[in-house]
Order: sequence, then C-alpha cells, then structure tokens
Amino acid sequence: MIHSTNSDKDWHPYVSVGFGVMTCSTAATLIRLAQANAHSLVVAAWRLTLATLILIPIVLSTRRAELHGLTRREWGSALAAGLLLAIHFGTWITSLAYTSVAASVVLVTSYPLFVGLASHLLLHERLSRKMVVAILVATVGSILIGLGDLGKGTHRLWGDILALMGAVSGAGYFLIGRKLRVRLSLLAYVFPVYGTAALILMAVLLASGLPPVPHHPQTWLWLLLMALGPQLLGHSSLNWALGYLSATYVTIATLGDPIGSTLLAWWLLGEKPSLWTVMGGGLILASIAIASYTERQVESNAVTSSS
Repeated sequence: MIHSTNSDKDWHPYVSVGFGVMTCSTAATLIRLAQANAHSLVVAAWRLTLATLILIPIVLSTRRAELHGLTRREWGSALAAGLLLAIHFGTWITSLAYTSVAASVVLVTSYPLFVGLASHLLLHERLSRKMVVAILVATVGSILIGLGDLGKGTHRLWGDILALMGAVSGAGYFLIGRKLRVRLSLLAYVFPVYGTAALILMAVLLASGLPPVPHHPQTWLWLLLMALGPQLLGHSSLNWALGYLSATYVTIATLGDPIGSTLLAWWLLGEKPSLWTVMGGGLILASIAIASYTERQVESNAVTSSS
C-alpha cells in the first residue's frame, strides 16, 4: 500500500518519468532490429514474457503477501490493464513493420488526447474549449502524417492506423495504472499486468501458427535488451511515477519519446523523417501541449477550490 504524501511529490517522480521516457525511446529501434528475423507478434510476445520471467523470483521473494492480499476488484483492474497492454504492444509493434519509426512513435504517444476523451465519455468530465481545439489540431496532424504516407502504399496507412490503436489502448492502460498505483506497490502492480499481457500475446502467437521461438541468437539479444530496458526500466519507471503524478502528466511526458526514437532511428537505421511526418508530428505535439496546459489549469483550480 502506498500513499502520495506531499513529501513524496518532490523531484523523484519527475526524474523517474524522464528516465522512463529516455529508456522507452530505444524501443522502436530495438523492435526494428528484432523484426529483421522475427515476426512482430513474436517480438511483442517475447518482450513481455522475458520481462515477466525476470520479475518472478523478485516478486515472489518480496511481494507475495501483497499479491495474496489483492481484492477481487484490484485483480480485475490489473487483468484489464494487462489486456490493454497486450493490445498496445501487439498493434504498435506491428505498426513498425509497416510505417516509419517517426510516424509510428508520434502517433502512438498521442495518449493524452485519448485520456481526455475517456475522461469526458466515461467519467462524464466536460471537455473545455481548449481541449476540443487540441483534439482537432491532433486530428489534422494525424491526417498530415497519413497524407505523407499515402503515396508510399496502403501498408504505410495501415501502420499509422495500428499505431493509433496502440495509443487508444495505451491510454486505457495508463488510466487504470494511475488508480491502482495509488494503492499498490510498483512490483505488485506491474507483475500481474505484465504477466497478463505476456500470457495473452503468447496465446495469440501459439494460435497464429507462426514459429513461436526465434532461431537467430541476435534476435534474442534484441528481445532481452527490450525486456530489460524499455519494459522493466522504462515502463516500470513510468508506472512508479503514476503513484505520485496524474496519468495526464505522465502521458504528456512521453511526448519526448518521438524525439529520441526518431533521432535514434535516423542515426542507426538511416530513417530520415519526411516533411509530412515532421509537420504532422509538430501539430500533434502542439495539440498535446495545449491539452496539458488545460489539464494543469483544471488541476490547479481543483486544488484552489478544495483549499
């Protein structure tokens, strides 16, 4: 059980978010390298499976009692988060096989806009005029990226759509994580979530008829680096910060991911971002900046009214 006290809200959660974003920005390049000899579904399934296997001895030796004490509702929420995480990685990793790293990462990190929509539709929170403007600007940005990929074949557009599906499922994953992390320790939260995602993806992989085990030793290196870096260090750092910071803030911070991912892919993979992607990505980043400013105003007003 954790509590978000004022002393907790120092610089540590912000450093954790920054570290998580930097670590996660290596994921797209590692995925591309692994996809050279493995199907996207194989990459997604083994990324979560290896991460879960690494966690098993740590969690069982330190958090067994806490796991036994989880309520039925907490288990249900963790399983739902795991399902959304499986969809997130299944769609996003597959998108990288069809579209550019820049387009894919820009689109998949549009979480905050979907968090805002979910708050309006599911929590009945009224969207402000600025939030509506942010959503419209992000839509224009997505269209620009799609237009840039239009002349490069329908497979690029399909990749863009998959990345957006990853953003929607990722938003749900972060929203659930924010609620659970206020009550659960980091390990008690990520273990059932990562484990559920791993089981779902591995079941889909086995049912697909694809070769489930990569045969190239180098592929295993990329998968292990993915599990240790972007998953266990990156995502877990973001999940830890969710115990102290809002889901909106954490998802907004992930906007640093496209910058690092694009630069890394340009350097290592020779993928220079197109002008359409730069313009569309700029609009999406601007829209989320508007959304973040609006969200911070709402939070500030809420604190003022409660005090």
